[in-house]
Amino acid sequence: MSTTAGTGAARTAAGEEEGTAMPLPVATPSMRLRRAARWWPAAFGAALLLAPYSALPLPGLLDGPIGSAGNLQLLALCLVFGALATGYDLLLGRTGLLSFGHALYFAAGSYATNTIMVESGLSFAASAVLGVLAGTALAALLGSVSLRVGGIAFSMVTLAFAQAGSILVERDPGGATGGEEGRAVPAGRLPGALIGIQHTVNLYWISLAYLLVTLAAVTWAVRSPVGRVWEGIKENERRVEVTGLRPYGFKLVAFVLAGALAALGGVVHLLLTGGATPQTTTSDFTLSLLVMVVLGGSGSRWGPLIGGVLYTWADHRLGDLAGSGTVGGLPAVLRVPLSQPLFLLGTLFVAVVYLLPGGVVRLPERIRSAARRVPSHPTPSPSVPLREEPSP
Repeated sequence: MSTTAGTGAARTAAGEEEGTAMPLPVATPSMRLRRAARWWPAAFGAALLLAPYSALPLPGLLDGPIGSAGNLQLLALCLVFGALATGYDLLLGRTGLLSFGHALYFAAGSYATNTIMVESGLSFAASAVLGVLAGTALAALLGSVSLRVGGIAFSMVTLAFAQAGSILVERDPGGATGGEEGRAVPAGRLPGALIGIQHTVNLYWISLAYLLVTLAAVTWAVRSPVGRVWEGIKENERRVEVTGLRPYGFKLVAFVLAGALAALGGVVHLLLTGGATPQTTTSDFTLSLLVMVVLGGSGSRWGPLIGGVLYTWADHRLGDLAGSGTVGGLPAVLRVPLSQPLFLLGTLFVAVVYLLPGGVVRLPERIRSAARRVPSHPTPSPSVPLREEPSP
């Protein structure tokens, strides 16, 4: 045994001396990008936690320090709509349901909480719980009706419900909604820690908490047995029926869960904006959610969140750009379209969809694929002399 081991060690040493040892693998750009992609959620979360305490300016992205009240307000709105898009993707990306009425449940949580708090005199916490329950009950009721049909018919039914809700809010029955002006929250009905610019950081933490709740609920639901059925319904609903399962009940669960998360988001939005606004009841608002999901990447874990954050940030920043003196000084042929934020957003959306099919979240994967296609230059191997054949 000792002779064999000594011989093997001698061969290994000899091989190392001759330079024939196996080389260590070299990290390629694709491997480095894949490793970085695993850490970005942690880096993003750390950035969100440190944002209120940061005085670092981001020229072009934000005005002034990150931790200023105005920037925290904008970041909080980005988190709310990122979470809202994540919940909406339970229907579009996970179950294959194209709903045009999702804004209705967001508005229901906002208006119900505001109305209950003002009319009944209950505390904000109790009114918020009742408002979320009202939005969830409305989603269960309208979802049970809408899901009786499928495909484009389902989309049209949800659109009809959304339009009916928008008209109801604009007509202001009994002065409960405030009509086209909306209904502001009386400052005396809210906790003191949620009022005033100096307490904007508290609203930011509430928005971040809403995002975490939404991500946890969506992740748990998608990984559950029900989530696997949702995936089957999206791929082939008839095949799910053949297995003995009833897709209607599973689709209703997705509809109600998405509606409950939207109603909770409506409550947070009520705090951020200081009132319930009729713009949140329109079908255009749901179309904005659709753009967020497609922009980020439908059916992915982080895509809707990324799309919601980018869309909300671009909506505010491009609005400032449209009203700036830079655009105002351009010729009319450029000033007129560039002064419309929706035109800029639409152009940006078309460019992303055309250049990044699958959404922004697929960008690292496309970079890795491009890196694999780059031809490598192999190291030339040393030539081996040919053995001479013996002459006859």
